[in-house]
Amino acid sequence: MHHALIHRDSPFINFKDFGFPGRVGHGHRCVHIKRFHLPPVPPTDEGLIGALIAHPEFRDTYDGAGVWLEPRHGQWWSDRITPSTYTAVDEASAAGTIHTWATSGVPLPTDLAARLQEAVYAPIRHATSRYALGPLPEDAQHDYGPLQIEFHELVLIDRRLGTLTLLVAADD
Repeated sequence: MHHALIHRDSPFINFKDFGFPGRVGHGHRCVHIKRFHLPPVPPTDEGLIGALIAHPEFRDTYDGAGVWLEPRHGQWWSDRITPSTYTAVDEASAAGTIHTWATSGVPLPTDLAARLQEAVYAPIRHATSRYALGPLPEDAQHDYGPLQIEFHELVLIDRRLGTLTLLVAADD
């Protein structure tokens, strides 16, 4: 298929790998990142999001189980997610959502802040378009959901670099 995305890698940032002095609650947070190369002639943003939803890497519950054969994405049935489920957001909104979630008003360890800057905020800043997964109806939740306390999902398209990044920030 000429509109297929090519999965590049899946970096993972686990907050429990970083030292939070006297803070227990941050240990259950993580950022799952899936990076893809755009096809040689990329379709519209809507077409790219459709290609992402169709990609096997999209079927992930983000609970450590990895990629599923069943159509699950986060706590939802992936076949209930469409390109129109995503809403265009600006850089400030996308970065603000992640920052508020990541910090909860608490300063982050320097090494974690640097890692988030490189792996999360830089791609948000450089993206030519950004989308956030909007609310889904309750019946879109699969039989294992809800798995996460908080779940924030962004799709970052960078047409200059020819990449699409799926960012999932979640607590469990």
